[in-house]
Amino acid sequence: MRDFTDDLKDLRRRLDEAAAYLKIPEKRARLGELEFEVSRPDLWDDQDLAKKVNGEYSNVKGDIDTYDSLARDIEDTELLHEMAREVDDESQEPELAEAIARTAATLHLLELRSLFTGEHDELDCIVQINAKDGGVDAQDWSEILLRMYGRWAERHGFAFEVNGISEGTEAGILSAEFTITGRYAYGLMTSERGTHRLVRISPFDNQGRRQTSFAAVQVWPVLEDPDVELNEADVRMEVFRASGAGGQHVNKTSSAVRL
Repeated sequence: MRDFTDDLKDLRRRLDEAAAYLKIPEKRARLGELEFEVSRPDLWDDQDLAKKVNGEYSNVKGDIDTYDSLARDIEDTELLHEMAREVDDESQEPELAEAIARTAATLHLLELRSLFTGEHDELDCIVQINAKDGGVDAQDWSEILLRMYGRWAERHGFAFEVNGISEGTEAGILSAEFTITGRYAYGLMTSERGTHRLVRISPFDNQGRRQTSFAAVQVWPVLEDPDVELNEADVRMEVFRASGAGGQHVNKTSSAVRL
């Protein structure tokens, strides 16, 4: 029967790499801490903290479960391959090939995670679209982008919330802002930042001429409010008054303040 040894060795190598970029040892230690946190009866006294802890717990546990599931699949496939080789059972070849292909596909999706090395890549994101050069066509192009991002978010299981829209003069939109909520939303959307161009036969031109339209896309991570403690002793306030000839309030009213 066919020898799948090299294929299985490659899967094992990729699994070891996954343990590194997923930081599995560190997450196993962190999971124990999070399990204690989520079991605290007073956790929901602070709802913001509870949401943060539960979100982290879900992400950490999900990564570990995914890794462990892949490890079990590879071990089962290795065992089946060894048994089939011992008795030269060619009937097991299709099942082995299917199992290896399935595990390889899962690892391929997981390996995309290794690309997200930025500090904020795991966060939700805020996206803003602005129509640029191109008149009505640019406004229509901006609305097309808005619908496109909404459908993309839905396919990826992300929440999509429109924060505000400025309608176009004849069609489309002048601008729009929306929030995409989901793990790695910011990391996935950063590549969309910049100017997007559309060249087409304009549906708004009676002569059917080709029109080039532009729309600008900006992407920001959703950051938590910083916890800053300000010591009043470190604050210095300076006030200034106008000088020179003037009305009766000159040199009497502090008209500028600097902190």
